[in-house]
Parts: sequence; structure tokens; C-alpha cells
Amino acid sequence: MSGYQPQWKVVQFIFVAVSAIWYLSLVSMAQGYTDTAQELRIEVARKGAGKQVVISQGAKEWFMLVDVTPENTVILKQEKDHDRYVIDESETHDRPMTSDEVDAAIADYVNSVKTRAEKK
Repeated sequence: MSGYQPQWKVVQFIFVAVSAIWYLSLVSMAQGYTDTAQELRIEVARKGAGKQVVISQGAKEWFMLVDVTPENTVILKQEKDHDRYVIDESETHDRPMTSDEVDAAIADYVNSVKTRAEKK
């Protein structure tokens, strides 16, 4: 049989190269997964005259609802770690908040969560 037979060193080199590429692709996928899991996801939605924000990072979730009625404003804040509530509080203001005040309250809350999440 006079067919081409690769030399042993060439076969070894190809094996090492393919193994290295496979390993690096797994490492980069794992790195990407870790980075994505650590990023904050922020979703803001309008609720009537108020707003709500849901912030999540892995198994942690922060929630704030600013409910504005003609008589008052209720602000609900919750923080969850897995299925356990770490914070569950509300406050009532005796007047309706303006749209600018609602936006400022949501922005302050998002910034405080970002600051706390970065420290960990």
C-alpha cells in the first residue's frame, strides 16, 4: 500500500492544537456565562401615574413600585435572595408625587442597588 501516512509528530501537533482550541472555547463560554450572571438586568415599566423597576442579578432580585393615586403615593421596596425576602417594606406619602419625583425616586433606587451590587 503506497498511500500517504502522516508522521507521528504531525498527528500529535494536530491533536494538541484541536485540544487547545476546544479547551479555550470552553473557558471563554464559562467566562461569558459568569460575566453575564453578574450583570444587573434593569427593567422599568410605567404603572398608571407611577412606575415600577425590577433589577436582577443571578438569584438576587430588587423590586420597587411607586403607585401614585390622586390622594397619595405608596412606595413598595422588596429585595429577594433566591426565594427568601431580605427586605419587604413600604411607605405612604400623603400627596401624589409628580412625574419628576417618581423618576427621581426610581433613579435613586437603581443607583443605590448598583452601588450595593458592585461592593459585593
